[in-house]
Amino acid sequence: MSSSVDDQGTTVEVPDKVRRVVSLVPSLTEAIGVTEPALLVGVTDWCTHPVDLDEVALAPPARVRGTKNPDLDAIVALGPDLVVANDEENKPEHIAALREAGLAVYVTDVRTVDGAFTSLDGMLAACGLERPAWLEGAEKAWSEIGRVPDDERRTALVPIWRKPWMAVGCDTFAGAVLDRLGVDNVLADGGPKAERYPRFDPADLPPHDLVVLPDEPYRFTADDGPEAFDAPSALVSGRLLTWYGPSLLEAATTLPGALRLPVS
Repeated sequence: MSSSVDDQGTTVEVPDKVRRVVSLVPSLTEAIGVTEPALLVGVTDWCTHPVDLDEVALAPPARVRGTKNPDLDAIVALGPDLVVANDEENKPEHIAALREAGLAVYVTDVRTVDGAFTSLDGMLAACGLERPAWLEGAEKAWSEIGRVPDDERRTALVPIWRKPWMAVGCDTFAGAVLDRLGVDNVLADGGPKAERYPRFDPADLPPHDLVVLPDEPYRFTADDGPEAFDAPSALVSGRLLTWYGPSLLEAATTLPGALRLPVS
């Protein structure tokens, strides 16, 4: 057996050779699927990448429902050497139940761009994998994005849902991505009652000059979202804004243009 320490400080014991992994996070599914797809024996219903996962894996991974309502019995029945999860996307009680069933669960916690690289390094190492070229390339691409001058920065609202309206608030990976690209989140500083994903009223917002509308979790489109705001809107890929994995490389090269920002 070998030991790894996850992002929560929990020691996770796995076989010296990990052969079966269940991923409960779309970002982590893509990271493992691009690196060594044969490891994946179970993924969530929301795991859409890599798009050819069923073809490149040894067998199509079992679908174990969603990130918030995983089929715990099905996961246990798959007999994984390791389950990979995330502090934000998966519920503590589900992680605890899987551990009580005798499974090794590695939990990631990603809140910054640089933190994503560190977290992915640890998670992939726990799977017995060496650092892949895509992770090296993504880290290099983000390191080459210089600090956007203060007079060129934007202030944005980042809705993620409507009915009710909800947006990106404080201490989020999406907010950290935007910050690196020169976009300040207008709801990042919510005071003593700050929330990570607060509700808001479009008619009662602090001053901002941009609305960033991702296509997930709510699928904002040119006809559904921009009409609710006075500031100009930028429609972006939710995967590039909120996922951490192989998408990080594309995000570094695509998001600046989508946000109408110069690439440094």
